[in-house]
Amino acid sequence: MTTLPYTLDADDPRDCPMGLIVLQTDETIESDFRQVFAEQSTPLYVSRIPSDPQVTSDSLARMKQALPAAAELLPKARTYGVVGYGCTSASSVIGSEAVEKLIKETCDTAAVTNPLRAAAACASDLGVARFALLSPYVEEVNATLRAAFAAQGISMDVFGTFGVAEESKVVRISTASLVDAAVRLGTDSSVEAVFLSCTNLRTLEAIPLIREKIGKPVLSSNQSLAWHMRRLNTVQNR
Repeated sequence: MTTLPYTLDADDPRDCPMGLIVLQTDETIESDFRQVFAEQSTPLYVSRIPSDPQVTSDSLARMKQALPAAAELLPKARTYGVVGYGCTSASSVIGSEAVEKLIKETCDTAAVTNPLRAAAACASDLGVARFALLSPYVEEVNATLRAAFAAQGISMDVFGTFGVAEESKVVRISTASLVDAAVRLGTDSSVEAVFLSCTNLRTLEAIPLIREKIGKPVLSSNQSLAWHMRRLNTVQNR
């Protein structure tokens, strides 16, 4: 065997990597992020976290114990500009501050966000606060989510749900169903925007269709999270 010489390329200090923690049951967010970040050179590393096939308040709360281990599985060679935790409903149960603390226990990152925190930042950027909420969740999860948004100054008095607890069904809800339901909620004169909650919902194609029909901003978990991660990482890369 011959040991051969080699050189090492230096990392670009202006290009901090991003990390993403994805639910074991999520079949959507990675595909969405590949589309959203297709033209961006910034590395995006993904880790998975164990999650229950059924979405309940108890199953969401259990992810709190697994977050540090999931974050620790991200590559450790460089400091991250931002790490995103890809679960809207669990973020409302665990709390955004707790999510950040747990991730930073095992991952060196400048910032942490999640779809709840990201959607609130996006709403503030757009200057809207009265949302219609469309979710796939059962009511116990919806109530916690709406309360978490209310604590951020965002009202979701108009809301509707598909009432689905099984993640394998959530990801297969049709674009037509999303559009029909969101338009029904979003045309209410009391709301300024619509939020489509759940990283497993296939919302990217639905968003422009809904926006065209109601003439109001339309946000989703994945769209908001990607937007906020890009913004936070840009700050670190300056």
